[in-house]
Amino acid sequence: LIRSPPGLRVPIQSHRINLDYCEAKNLGPVSGPNRQRDLCTFCTISLDQEEVFRTKVYDKSVSPFYGEDFYFEIPRPFQCLSFYVYAKSVFQRDLPVGKVSIRKDDLCKYSGKEHWLSLQPVDPNSEVQGKVHLEMRLNEVITENGSVGQHLVVRIIECQELPLISGQNCDPYATVSLVGPARSDQKKTKVKKKTSNPHFEETFFFEVSSSATRFFVSVLICHLCRVDLWNNENLAQDVFLGETRVPVKILRNDHIHKAWYLLQPKGNGSKSKSDDLGSLRLKLTYIEDTVLPSACYTPLCNLLLKSPDVKPISASAAHILGDIYRERYEAVLPMVRLLLHHNRFVPFVSAVAALELDNTQEANTIFRGNSLATRCIDDMMKIVGKNYLAVTLKPVIDEICESNKTCEIDPVKLKEGDNVEVNKENLQGYVQKVFSSITQSSSTCPPLMCDVFRSLRHLACKRFPADPHVQYSAVSSFVFLRFFAVAVLSPHSFQLRSHHPDPEIARTLTLISKTIQTLGSWGSLSKKLVRLRFLDEDLCDIEEAVVCLIILISCVCVRVSFYREVQKRAQGRKRLGKKNFKKRWLRVTNRELSYHKQKGKEALCTINVKNIKAVEKLDESAFNRKNMFQVVHSEKPLYVQAGNCVEASEWLEVLGQVSRCNEGRLATFHPSNYTGGAWQCCKNQSNNAPGCKPCTTTMLANLQLDIDCDRETERIFSLLSSNDTKLQDMEDACASMAVYQGPQREQEEYSKFTIQEPKETFQTLKQLRNVMEELQRQHNIRNDTTAQYGSL
Repeated sequence: LIRSPPGLRVPIQSHRINLDYCEAKNLGPVSGPNRQRDLCTFCTISLDQEEVFRTKVYDKSVSPFYGEDFYFEIPRPFQCLSFYVYAKSVFQRDLPVGKVSIRKDDLCKYSGKEHWLSLQPVDPNSEVQGKVHLEMRLNEVITENGSVGQHLVVRIIECQELPLISGQNCDPYATVSLVGPARSDQKKTKVKKKTSNPHFEETFFFEVSSSATRFFVSVLICHLCRVDLWNNENLAQDVFLGETRVPVKILRNDHIHKAWYLLQPKGNGSKSKSDDLGSLRLKLTYIEDTVLPSACYTPLCNLLLKSPDVKPISASAAHILGDIYRERYEAVLPMVRLLLHHNRFVPFVSAVAALELDNTQEANTIFRGNSLATRCIDDMMKIVGKNYLAVTLKPVIDEICESNKTCEIDPVKLKEGDNVEVNKENLQGYVQKVFSSITQSSSTCPPLMCDVFRSLRHLACKRFPADPHVQYSAVSSFVFLRFFAVAVLSPHSFQLRSHHPDPEIARTLTLISKTIQTLGSWGSLSKKLVRLRFLDEDLCDIEEAVVCLIILISCVCVRVSFYREVQKRAQGRKRLGKKNFKKRWLRVTNRELSYHKQKGKEALCTINVKNIKAVEKLDESAFNRKNMFQVVHSEKPLYVQAGNCVEASEWLEVLGQVSRCNEGRLATFHPSNYTGGAWQCCKNQSNNAPGCKPCTTTMLANLQLDIDCDRETERIFSLLSSNDTKLQDMEDACASMAVYQGPQREQEEYSKFTIQEPKETFQTLKQLRNVMEELQRQHNIRNDTTAQYGSL
């Protein structure tokens, strides 16, 4: 991604791949001691020669179904998307069965359709990528005997996109050969260390003839200039990276030929006839977006960001996007990332969760479906909770994978020689470690997740006031069932392990994951524990640990105790009191803000953190003092001068963090004070007048997301554009309901939409259509084939 100031970005390309499923059949023979019926295989996906995804190993099948969805954004230029099938040998070595390679230019032919493709043999000499920049010319020279001769001048300028070797940049060098009848001259460049884009800038001279006549007869017709790229291996045999062959006959005297050439396999990729290696069934979607300058996306971005404020929430642009894309899970991701970046996620997900709860009739089914609210929270946890998972689970997951103890307790699946009691002890030990790591992890839970869980508890209590346990099940359904249990089951998907675990370890992780789900399932825990007889834990202890975790991670989870000396303006509580500045010790904790005459002494005044409505800077002109800030609460504002600008920033950040979830927070504030019967900033004479400046959005201190809002908005535009018919159906449904003022018509296409207020929804749809039409117009302008490269 090319970073540039807002509004100055040039249009760039964004590429994405979505693999819906992958299946193999009739896999062919594999070299080695494996018997065909014992074949254990897995599939990998590679961008050129760089592996980006690997499925789990499937046991003893020549027609496995690799039923794993995979979605990713392509982060760099590439030439081929390749699918490799490997077999596990008896010595646990990966033996290649075959591959399917699709060039980037051909991906559009396969996108969105199902194809059976024949596997091709994997030949190390054909696994090439990259390109080389060459400059060639013919020079006439006069030899020592006075005759006119020809020299071929070859200049190797640079190479790009060479493959990684064992995950590292290679050490490339090039050889240049002039190949012709009865001759083969070869010269070599210097080795460039640790780079996939080496700059050689080396020139080589080859004497091709001593007379012009012989040159044109023997060289122009028969000679080739061959450039080979190699990786220097020092102590081992050098690795071939690719070659290119240029016929010398394309050159003319005094003409410089300068061009890029794609590297080719040895012998230009000539293939020998191979055995039938089987077929691979693929269904993939390749999407290529053009990301426009930032200003083009402002209207659509603003329409999406105001969604949390729309009443009802079902009439908002963000909800409409989720509504028309119910069946596509990844469609919600760009919207979630956009809302996260602008700190609008919590109010939006709270509103959609409230809407879902209104339609939930029983407390024991709370947040169990695949709704817009659950999809948004799932994506948020995957984005925000990566480090939380790594700190909590990675050490114990690594221990489980490396120790490889048998934990099978199902009599049907026990192997010969297994001891059930030993396996139970192993499983119990692992479960206790995982469960303890989870229940003791509250201090590392990201504040944003705490904010969401806090909102869910509040909404669940409000919806089911008679059920005292619903507040815990509302949170545990996400924390245990959708977050920790899923991460234990497939640690590679959450970057806790680099690859899928082996089948035996995968079975152990499955048993642990199911147990963690059961332990975190509130309400039916006592019934389910009957099946977990291998656990010696007391039911009360388990419930207490779960409740304690939920309470801790659903509060304002910022543990602070900030204590500094400041200058505080007197409140002037007495009628004749003088409003001057005095030194005080200001202290803030999670619960209260207080100031003291001396450090450690009794507080002169205490303000409940829940009553803080805003924390903002104060203009220097207010009191002719620098580094001042104000704490707006239920009574008069508290004006404070920090010791320096750094301390002032720290106070603003800490106070903003602990009060960010307060109800009744102000949207605007006065940057100056009220004196002489008017506010000095806006001259409004009413002491209770609303603020004249928007409040600062409080960002979470530990939430650092590298999100490109332009790319996310372009994805949303692409999604909406591809479903224009559904948007039109939704408009028709709104128009019908608004005109006839009757119940929703029983039509299948109408029943798929959530329409509470047809008029509001219709207005949002019209706004969406207008901004989409303008965005499409901007795309059309930039795709105009008559525009010249480099023009405005």
